[in-house]
Amino acid sequence: MSRPLLFLDVDGPLNPYAAKPEKRPDGYTTLRVPQDSGTPEEHGELSRRRRPLRVWLKPEHGRDLLQLDYELCWATTWMADANRWIAPALGLPELPFVDFGDALFQDRPDGVHWKTAPLVEYANGRPFAWVDDEQSDLDQAYVTAHHRARGLLHHVNPRIGLREYDFWTLADFARSLGTSQANG
Repeated sequence: MSRPLLFLDVDGPLNPYAAKPEKRPDGYTTLRVPQDSGTPEEHGELSRRRRPLRVWLKPEHGRDLLQLDYELCWATTWMADANRWIAPALGLPELPFVDFGDALFQDRPDGVHWKTAPLVEYANGRPFAWVDDEQSDLDQAYVTAHHRARGLLHHVNPRIGLREYDFWTLADFARSLGTSQANG
């Protein structure tokens, strides 16, 4: 039986971007990501003069994520760039990512987050956990109504990022799937 998916957002869970801007959280390192990584034709003259994006990452998170009984998958606006910048800083291998395509940042009239439907589609009936800082009860209701397997939507505070408690919650959810599927 395949392992459940763990959809990973970067900004919020892995990069506590909402922490006090003048104080890097304990245990985190600072990564500076150029915002001009494309050609001038792709991004224009202004993008070449923009300051690098500051990203705080905790290297231990990579090890902790790999110890979970999940298949890891990026679920972030970074998409493929998460493998270029985030994965190496955390010691993660290249991971699959959800290509949000036309859904990227598109407001839905029902209030469901723009990531939710693409994640359900990507999971294609597999159990999953999704760590993000932007889900709501509307997203949980959507997953319950449109997904054939269990889905855990786990909110992470963007001021503090992933903590030990979050890893326990994810591990417990994965264990519960093994128990319920073996006995079901």
